[in-house]
Amino acid sequence: MAAEKKVTLVSLGCPKNLLDSEVMLGKLFEDGYELTVDPVDAEYLIVNTCGFIQDAKEESIEHILEMAEIKAKYAGKKLVVSGCLAQRYGNELLQEMPEIDVLVGTGHFQQMPEVLVQLESPAPQREYLSDNVYLYRETDTRIQTTLPHTAYLKIAEGCNHKCTFCIIPKMRGPLKSRTVSSIVAEAEQLGAAGVREAILIAQDSTEYGTDIGLRDGLATLLADLHDRVPTLDWLRVLYLYPSMVRPSLLDVYARHDRICKYFDMPMQHVSDRLLRSMKRGYTQKTLLRLLDGIRQCMPEAAIRTTFIVGFPGETPADVDVLLNFLERAQLDRVGVFTYSLEEGTPSYELPDKVPEHEAAHRRDEIMALQQEISWHKHQALVGRRAWALIDEAATETEPAVGRLSSQAPDIDGVVYVDGPVESGELVQVDITGAEAYDLTARVVTP
Repeated sequence: MAAEKKVTLVSLGCPKNLLDSEVMLGKLFEDGYELTVDPVDAEYLIVNTCGFIQDAKEESIEHILEMAEIKAKYAGKKLVVSGCLAQRYGNELLQEMPEIDVLVGTGHFQQMPEVLVQLESPAPQREYLSDNVYLYRETDTRIQTTLPHTAYLKIAEGCNHKCTFCIIPKMRGPLKSRTVSSIVAEAEQLGAAGVREAILIAQDSTEYGTDIGLRDGLATLLADLHDRVPTLDWLRVLYLYPSMVRPSLLDVYARHDRICKYFDMPMQHVSDRLLRSMKRGYTQKTLLRLLDGIRQCMPEAAIRTTFIVGFPGETPADVDVLLNFLERAQLDRVGVFTYSLEEGTPSYELPDKVPEHEAAHRRDEIMALQQEISWHKHQALVGRRAWALIDEAATETEPAVGRLSSQAPDIDGVVYVDGPVESGELVQVDITGAEAYDLTARVVTP
């Protein structure tokens, strides 16, 4: 046991990494460690890092250095770096940042209590790195760090796609799916604990189950969750690969009322030439056909995507193709990222790099158009009635904050709600106003 030693943990990056952090915290708490948000008060300082793109790497390094300063100022502390940055750079990171006491990769974070114990030995091990990736189970204790009524649920780890810009398969390995029974069991636990919204996550959720012999795995899983876990009011899925969204999946979405009609599908680009260079495996025509299929089944569906601009070889003509697509597709929400040059990816060696300032200009141009589209789509919601999940109760000076089923937490906008509501309530509202990203609404009184 840990003899009441204190641990602080900073979690960076995506929801998948946050869930790993929750499992780490659960393992540590189970082993007797006391958890604190104050690093000055902790003996062990853990930074669970992201190493996906340059901005994420820089943020991770900044937090490591902040913890290193605290370690230098207060004697007796140990600095632990876990997650994707540790997995990706390994010993190189130790050489560049000798303040780090130990690195823990994506296959060993569940061993964090043992890692901390051995740090006190005369000759501690400084690396826990391997090609294995740990996929937690429903029997693993996790400490939920999100709002009590919303929780992430990881259904798979790793990815089998070969996108030329992406380093994730090298950090997280090939696809590794949990069983349906394991996921359903965890969902039941979450529902019993008061969770109302479960958000299913994976690197590619549509790929779920293909490694364990499931045909239409995501469709099967969603139908089972809907039927067997009635305590969950909303089931939301993130990260759908466009070419793998099949009619059987759309049918499950359409037939089950507690599955959010929310499609988060990273398209990355729509220029066929760039899609081939990215090795995405589809064309613009595929995307338009998919959008038509979704809207025929579910006219109310919210469709969100992300694009990369500044990919090597991208020309102004490619940007025009993307702008024309946005005009035609009328997507609900779009995020745009400038290309990040990542060593170890196939696109790193491609010629015709786009200057950073030009990529930023292209991003701003695309976002300006999408902001206008989003504003018009939101205006069409004014006067309608919808269900809202309340995330924050009102204060003396601020209204309550909630989300519609078309709004994912920390990704999309919110709805500001006027009326007597509490955090965690699911209430009907009348939408009274709209901007490009956020809405205002009034609670429907009985």
